[in-house]
Amino acid sequence: MFEVIAAGGWLMLPIILCSIAVVAISAERYWSLNPNKIAPRHLLAQVWGWIKNNELNAERLKELKQSSQLGEILSAGLSNSRYGREIMKDSIEEAANKVVHELERFVGILGTIAAVTPLLGLLGTVLGMIEVFNAIMIQGTGNAGVLAGGISQALITTAAGLCVAIPAMIFHRYFQRHIDSLVVTMEEEAIKLVDALHSDRRVDVKTKS
Repeated sequence: MFEVIAAGGWLMLPIILCSIAVVAISAERYWSLNPNKIAPRHLLAQVWGWIKNNELNAERLKELKQSSQLGEILSAGLSNSRYGREIMKDSIEEAANKVVHELERFVGILGTIAAVTPLLGLLGTVLGMIEVFNAIMIQGTGNAGVLAGGISQALITTAAGLCVAIPAMIFHRYFQRHIDSLVVTMEEEAIKLVDALHSDRRVDVKTKS
């Protein structure tokens, strides 16, 4: 393995660093984008229970905001529910934009790596072929070892770049779709809360005395 890496030349170093980044980011995002942690299934029912039992106060709102990303969105809406439907929706949208930005953290890097590593491999190919043609100009076509070294560098960097780019692209697309699904779920829950509050009753958040 080390011989193969060495044969690929110095461009193998950034390609290897990119591969490490892909593994680290994919593992971190897979752990962080757990639907049960981001949008707990029974959270809206719990919030509605607080509202019906007149238990919603500043302490509950703080607990809700810190519980999950969905809780952060719902708490933003509840904090402004007294000001009407449109203000509540605007507050939810602002909180949702912040949450989506956090969910997409590092995912863009995967897309960048998927685009850059094939170019690094292509650069290695070009450098390897330049080495081959320089060897031909200086020594002719009789030195097979020099020619093979240049061709080997060209092929190794290309293969390494593709081996990193393909998984990076797969994980990038997977996490993008996963985030889209989570966003849709959170939007549906938030809309249910808005409709419930402003078609039945409004909720004024109690503050501590």
